[in-house]
Amino acid sequence: MIPVVARIADALAPSIAHAFGLMGNGNAHFIDALSETSVPYTAVRHEVAAVAAADAFYRASARLALATTTYGAGFTNTITALAESVQAGIPLVLFVGDAPTSGARPWDIDQRMLAASVGARTFSMSETDAGQVAIAAVNFALAHRTPVVLALPYDLTTADSLNDELLPSVELPAPVQPQPEQIAAAADALSAARRPVILAGRGAWLAHAGTPLSQLADRLGALTATTALGRSLFERPEYDLGTVGGFGQEAAMELVGDADVILVAGASLNQFSTRFGTLFSPDATVIRIDDRDPAAHPAVTIPVHGDVALATDGLLAAIRPVQGTTAGWRDQLVTDAARFRIREAGVGLCDDGRLDPRSVAIRLASSLPDNRVTVTDGGHFLGWSNTYWSASSPNRVLMVGTAFQTIGLGFGSAVGAAAALPDATLVVSTGDGGGLMALADLDSVIRTAKRGVIVVWNDAAYGAEIHMYGRMGLGTTPMLIDEADFAGIARSLGGRGDVIRSLDDFADFDKWVESGADGVYLLDCRISASVVAPYQEEIYERAVTVSARS
Repeated sequence: MIPVVARIADALAPSIAHAFGLMGNGNAHFIDALSETSVPYTAVRHEVAAVAAADAFYRASARLALATTTYGAGFTNTITALAESVQAGIPLVLFVGDAPTSGARPWDIDQRMLAASVGARTFSMSETDAGQVAIAAVNFALAHRTPVVLALPYDLTTADSLNDELLPSVELPAPVQPQPEQIAAAADALSAARRPVILAGRGAWLAHAGTPLSQLADRLGALTATTALGRSLFERPEYDLGTVGGFGQEAAMELVGDADVILVAGASLNQFSTRFGTLFSPDATVIRIDDRDPAAHPAVTIPVHGDVALATDGLLAAIRPVQGTTAGWRDQLVTDAARFRIREAGVGLCDDGRLDPRSVAIRLASSLPDNRVTVTDGGHFLGWSNTYWSASSPNRVLMVGTAFQTIGLGFGSAVGAAAALPDATLVVSTGDGGGLMALADLDSVIRTAKRGVIVVWNDAAYGAEIHMYGRMGLGTTPMLIDEADFAGIARSLGGRGDVIRSLDDFADFDKWVESGADGVYLLDCRISASVVAPYQEEIYERAVTVSARS
């Protein structure tokens, strides 16, 4: 007889590229069974990191990963990361123990209801159908691009499977074919465009649409731009306006506002990427390609439901641009390229004696290895790493926590990114608030990353709250954090670490980068809370406007 847990492990193994977990009563036998398969396993120190790592693994590689924890408290600890994955549309499988079939114990909860509350579907297994249910869960995760929970009652963890039939194959979802009439309408609008812009998001990268979208931009004479999750998708950087929204460069965003036709490919057009609905001209025709059944969006004029690559191929075949229609549109960017790349340089040291984060970001941009994958936690500091550091492709910058508006997932996510791209230097960008929240898995990063750099933007405060509610007149004492010595903590866990109080303090780090040595190096950058990121100013102004209206 085959144990139930072995049946599950064998069913999952062909689809799972990596597993991350923390062992407990409910999953110990499953982890042991998984070790008999080809799936690599990485242990983390907190359950939330298991899901965050599996999430980041997919973001970096587009390969499915598994997270596993025990029941009860082990499962509840995953919920914040699980909610982030649901909101971000990240497929993964979370295997958990569950209450025994004989009934709930005092420490059991209704895990199915809790998972449903954040939008995750639970697949419960028995000794007669465990393998089939596991494959059904994988199919659902891939088809709907969402996390799923795979639950095994505790008393079945040592039971034998009552079904030894051959397991079905995983069904990879077929690309959604766009409708000809929608392609025709979009092609007509693009053919008549005088100032076209193509805006791409992560969905375009997942569809492998970078090349056809770049060809379409050349055919139209269009400028290009991306969301923060689609950076460096296009093949002609000289015609690219960079990231849109709050991370966008001001002059470049003005050009987007001048566009008469905008093709949005694989982007959700959320409030942050659209500057709260003000990025596009009210008179612009907005075409949006999305392979999910697209809900109505107030900015979209022509929806195209379909795979981004297939729809782009259809547009390439259908458009008939009038010669010279877009003449001079690209020239604006090329002729005055420097104006569209200007960012505030910072002042080095601020009046409070702490570093200007803009100066730190620029200094690091010149030192960080080109072959890197950057993981950014949530927090005010996003305004520095996402505007001053380049990215070589969309899967090389992972923004975790922004979908669910949370902090503290950075170190856990970094474990997954390092496993997905082991030959790249891992770069983790986190604030002191999020870093302290995730501190248990600083150990996991140092233990598992071959080569990594951790940048802690340490302003001894919850910066986003300081720059929002402090400016509104609320008392700032609850927004402050006693300054922690992250460098010392990193050294105690086997990494390297320096406290950075001046730009000269990067000298030892530069030598380490040049040496090519392995290991993890933490830079505890003592920055000033007096400098406000432009995207935070935008959020503040929006909040004040809404408050005034109400």
